[in-house]
Amino acid sequence: MAEEKTVNVEAVEESEDEIRAVRVSKLNELVARGENPYEETRFVRSHYSAEIKNNVEALTGKKVKLAGRLMSKRIMGKASFAHILDGEGQLQLYLKVDALGEKYADFKKYDIGDIVGAEGEVFVTHKGEVSVAVSDIKLLSKSLLPLPEKWHGLKDNDLRYRRRYVDLIANPDVRDTFKKRAKIISAIRNVLDGEGFIEVETPILNTVAGGASARPFVTHHNTLNLDMYMRIAPELYLKRLVVGGMEKVYELGRMFRNEGMDVKHNPEFTMMELYAAYCDFNDMMDITERIYAAVLKAVGAGDKIVYQGTEIDMSFPWKRITMKEAVKAYAGIDFGGMSLAKAKKAAKDKGVELDEKADSLGRVLYETFDQLVEKQLIQPTFVTEYPIEVSPLAKREKDNPDMTYRFELFMNGMEMGNAYSELNDPIDQKGRFGAQALLKAKGDEEAQDADDDFVTALEYGLPPTGGLGLGIDRMVMLLTDSSSIRDVLLFPTMKPRK
Repeated sequence: MAEEKTVNVEAVEESEDEIRAVRVSKLNELVARGENPYEETRFVRSHYSAEIKNNVEALTGKKVKLAGRLMSKRIMGKASFAHILDGEGQLQLYLKVDALGEKYADFKKYDIGDIVGAEGEVFVTHKGEVSVAVSDIKLLSKSLLPLPEKWHGLKDNDLRYRRRYVDLIANPDVRDTFKKRAKIISAIRNVLDGEGFIEVETPILNTVAGGASARPFVTHHNTLNLDMYMRIAPELYLKRLVVGGMEKVYELGRMFRNEGMDVKHNPEFTMMELYAAYCDFNDMMDITERIYAAVLKAVGAGDKIVYQGTEIDMSFPWKRITMKEAVKAYAGIDFGGMSLAKAKKAAKDKGVELDEKADSLGRVLYETFDQLVEKQLIQPTFVTEYPIEVSPLAKREKDNPDMTYRFELFMNGMEMGNAYSELNDPIDQKGRFGAQALLKAKGDEEAQDADDDFVTALEYGLPPTGGLGLGIDRMVMLLTDSSSIRDVLLFPTMKPRK
């Protein structure tokens, strides 16, 4: 077989077995010579590729040791060029038979994708490329399967998500996305830790699926012979901690909702929730802006970002508007003073689909907002004053008890966060759980279950408290210009191939 180069992804399915067989044969030859590359346990590097490139003047002529994956190989008789990829980028190697002796012949048998360690002197080619003149090279791990073709990368999205490990090798932009994700999460923690919040961990397996309106995943605990639920939100546990005197807490972790999958939704996703005693939902808007200011700085973004071709002005303060005002401004319906019958007609005339749950003005208002307005909220907008029917854990407004002290944050037509002045009246909370139970009895799978222990906790006294939840995946989507949530999850949920 001819010297193998990188392989086009379209040809992988047909040629993968053949290529693997050739590579296994090479591996067997090495093992027979007592040179099994999988027996290597470590390689001590002196530098990464980026360090060498960023300090080329100081390092020129100096010996360095680096390691990485072989990404290209150009054999030119007694001298060759190659590129290796490490955790910080690519670097060119220059290899000569005069410098390597018998190891040069070994190098010529290396395959694209092999992991190698190299030692040599830093220099700059006459074309200006920072390189290492290799004096020693060693195979550290044998790659048995081919990488995607060099110039086209891995473009098949289904294959990218299923073989994320190959996607990360083939597509530098993907690696950059997940580096930014790590910086975003670190920036959030830095803000909250700096403001005196304590990071905590609450149960993922729950006996009650509470804290949000969502359909849970159900599992079974064999020893207890008990059905349990993967958490849909940590809210009720975090507020228990505030009752216990931990006045500023947050949790950043995975949530699980047994619902649809699309470009904005994955059944397993990451949320950050925080709770602060003696604060309200207005304070939550302020801290949301402080968090976003920090993450924008962390990824090197300015006041204006572009998401999928749309410019979004991130400069502060962000717009604040009530739900009724938003519906009036964006849908042309003024629900003020309307009867339920007139509200339903006005909504239906605008194309809003109403089901049997739309049995109150609050429900009709919310459905109108959800179906007509949300998608129009492109610039950062806090929408406040949510109906009580869709806010079972939020405090009623003092002068308007049909509405709650709640907001959701929207950007580019996506909900990015949710916050309340938390309901701390145990009697009201018990009644709200009862209303949710009636909805569940009517077939609403997203209605919240009653949590009697949480009501008991409230009876010990929850101070006035503000709570905030931010979707981390959507935040990363926005700040990395990623069109799908799968692009910002290392291993998104996928249906197994048969």
